Amino acid sequence: MMHPVLAGKRAIELGTMLAAPFAGHMLAQFGAEVIKVEPPAGDPTRKMLRGGPSGTFIAYSRGKRSVCIDLKSSEGQGVLRRLIAHADIVVHNLAPASTRSLGVTHADCIEANPRIVYCHIQGYGPGPLAEEIASNPVIEACTGVMYAHRIDGRPTRLGPSYHDQFAGMYAVMGILAATQAPEDEPEARRVEVGLYETGLHVAGRDLVNDQLKSQLGVKARPDADQGEFVQPGYGAYETSDGRWVYLVMLSDAHWVKFCEAMQLPQAGDASLAGIRDRKKRRVEVETIVAGAMRARTFDDATARLKAAGAGWTEVKPLATVLDEPQARQPGKLNDVKFQGFNFAVPNMPLPRQIAVEDNEPSPPLLGEHTLEVLLAVGYSTSECDALQAGGVVAIPKSEGGPLWAPPRRPA
Repeated sequence: MMHPVLAGKRAIELGTMLAAPFAGHMLAQFGAEVIKVEPPAGDPTRKMLRGGPSGTFIAYSRGKRSVCIDLKSSEGQGVLRRLIAHADIVVHNLAPASTRSLGVTHADCIEANPRIVYCHIQGYGPGPLAEEIASNPVIEACTGVMYAHRIDGRPTRLGPSYHDQFAGMYAVMGILAATQAPEDEPEARRVEVGLYETGLHVAGRDLVNDQLKSQLGVKARPDADQGEFVQPGYGAYETSDGRWVYLVMLSDAHWVKFCEAMQLPQAGDASLAGIRDRKKRRVEVETIVAGAMRARTFDDATARLKAAGAGWTEVKPLATVLDEPQARQPGKLNDVKFQGFNFAVPNMPLPRQIAVEDNEPSPPLLGEHTLEVLLAVGYSTSECDALQAGGVVAIPKSEGGPLWAPPRRPA
């Protein structure tokens, strides 16, 4: 393994839910020491599943250290400034108003540490909406993604919060670039990522394609019965035993291979040989493909597709994804233990660049590392006791019992 690029660096992460914690997770995988600063109530993802931590918290807070500070107090903001003075990176996704009230603006941070790399992930970048708050589904809706993703005709969010994670990745790219800037140029070491602008960039291909169609005079097709990418035979189809296969049928050669694999008479039908012909008879082609898949078991259908060199994969439920030998290759997953539960958690797909420990530390308890971090930045034991007594910081006394509520039993 190469020397992790951020080894020896300390990052302060402030934020909730996903965008900043995901960025912090990536920084940790690149070798940085990540200190997760949390309010007295903790990151909301600590209490999202039966009163206990969610998959978001476990997957993206493992290996971090938790410091619990009440930033609504002037004393708490003073503690944060001390932490920043001893750090290399600050990343957060606080709302603009909260950023100011909690003392986490760029000006606040460079006053505490002029050489800090500062990253703010916010709802919108510069513009009339800069003060507004945005979330992942809001961005899907206002950048065109949701309009095209419909269930029973109703625009619907994609499911996973991809835009939050994309924003976290852009943030880390910006941070890595900013670490190369001169330490005496604070503006060059300032990174700002808008969730909205992230959505625009991710949707760039589709936004440009729509403009291209408009200028070429291509009329929009009705939503019904289009299939994915407006290609009949491209998508998910169910087999006779209730499993799903995703077919990749983008070309005429794909169509021929599929028909031959399924022993369909349409293999020799010249009227369906071209993609334009199949698009004109979309409903008929979809019926042919769906019927051919429903007529065979998963094992039979996929064996035939594989022998013919057709493009396909199984649509797998989450419960079986990590059973695959490909997923279980060394370095791809880490075994994480937390509150008596065991988890196989995926790593970033950069095996030569990331720091992977065989026994990675569990996600931290709220405020678990408050005392040791404060001592490391120069506070005395008596000062820590005073801060704790005043409610400025929190130091857990013990792990306690399980964090999740027991499953409900039927009456």
